[in-house]
Amino acid sequence: MNKVILFNPFAAKNYRIPNSILQIAASINGRYDFVFVDGNREKDPWSKIKECLDSGEFKFFGCTVMPGPQLKQAIPFTKRIREEYPNVINIWGGYFASNQYKTAIDSGYVDFIVNGQGDYAFPQLLDKLSKDENHFEDINNLIFKKSGEIVATQKEFISDQDNLPELPYTLLHEQYPLEGYLKRTFLGKKTAAYHASFGCPFTCSFCAVVPIYNARWRGRSAEKVYKDVLYLIDKHGADAVEFHDNNFFVNEKMVVEFSRLIKDHNIQWWGEGRIDTINKYKDESLQLMRESGCRMIFFGAESSNDEILNQMDKGGTQTAQQIKEFAARMGKFDIIPEYSFVLGIPLDSESAVNEQIDQDIAFIKEIKEINPATEIIIYLYSPVPTEGSELYETVKKTGFSFPEKLEDWLNPQWENFDLRRNPLTPWLKPYMVDKIQGFETVLNAQYPTVSDVKLSRQQRLWMKRISSFRYKTDTFKWPYELKALQKFWLKYRRPETEGFATEET
Repeated sequence: MNKVILFNPFAAKNYRIPNSILQIAASINGRYDFVFVDGNREKDPWSKIKECLDSGEFKFFGCTVMPGPQLKQAIPFTKRIREEYPNVINIWGGYFASNQYKTAIDSGYVDFIVNGQGDYAFPQLLDKLSKDENHFEDINNLIFKKSGEIVATQKEFISDQDNLPELPYTLLHEQYPLEGYLKRTFLGKKTAAYHASFGCPFTCSFCAVVPIYNARWRGRSAEKVYKDVLYLIDKHGADAVEFHDNNFFVNEKMVVEFSRLIKDHNIQWWGEGRIDTINKYKDESLQLMRESGCRMIFFGAESSNDEILNQMDKGGTQTAQQIKEFAARMGKFDIIPEYSFVLGIPLDSESAVNEQIDQDIAFIKEIKEINPATEIIIYLYSPVPTEGSELYETVKKTGFSFPEKLEDWLNPQWENFDLRRNPLTPWLKPYMVDKIQGFETVLNAQYPTVSDVKLSRQQRLWMKRISSFRYKTDTFKWPYELKALQKFWLKYRRPETEGFATEET
């Protein structure tokens, strides 16, 4: 009766190894029986969940919940479990659960939220619930209701990642063959996903990680990362790796050692880092990274305005000038910098917001002149509930608020909000959104992404030719001819909806 369902709701067609439920499974492996249910691999995941619950052997439903598409299954399935199986205990984890915990707990059908790392909290919670205990205050990283009040226990950050239990790849493989998760991408024919670290030592006020980890970061050793990656290479044929860490490159020594270990295995890899961190790396380190297969790195460039970078609380030394210089430096080592920009930050007036958008567009074009290989990803600013940050306080003054009922997050406009495609923010006017999206269309036609593995050379040339006039003259309004071409030819990689590289389909 104490078995556990570990559910990964559908997120994207180009799904990857479900590292979130794999990590939590490691914490209870050998202590509790569990099954994986991956909404990305099941045609009807509810039938699989129902089959388990109908057996009467499952007491716990653990669900990882990211903002956006995963809510479409996480919310209705959890609610249905409460209605049809009222004795089952629903436990949520993930960024959405932690950042929107009040709404989730107040729903009446989410019983507990694991707030941050659950490697210790989850098994401790199961132990108490299995013994019918009802005192949970001594379990760190937990949110629940007691006597009608929400209780958030002390936050704990696990310092020694190497001593955590081994990831149960074999058990996942028995239910869902791992080869199905190894997608063809720009990096390779069989691209694996891996987490080498947790958290981030910075406090960017627009980042969902900050409220959860509070500027803390811990990583596995290079040897441990190498061992796990080597398993995926040797046992399942992986030839590329995406490191889905919030910040893979915090520790230069670790990155250099991993690069040295993996160098002779003929793989390519991708990770996410900060410009002002990697800019401090030695040239020898960058050269070794490239020789080891580092092909592309995702960076949050964010803005061309140093004052806005400060308002965002980037927490480092990043400047607009540094962003430009670093793009040029990456070109020397043949590592593709993938710059993301957040447009539509709230400012003092409508004209100020619009002018800043124009400045950012001009800046992005300048980056492309400096290093044409630079990949550009554009987001519309979406507030994150980082209480106390200057940017979020500005947001609240505009009257913006998040949904108060959990079911309201199922509204399509809020899904797009979390994907940073539909801001729902009062300061960003429709004509500004049209300008940003029009520029994005023209930019992607003028510089088709290298990550689309099926786009031919001739198709790239045609799009570049057709978009040249618009790009040179800043004519971004109504680019219907480019959208038509892109609909059939271009599959531009968007990390928030498609993982971190593009599958050939």
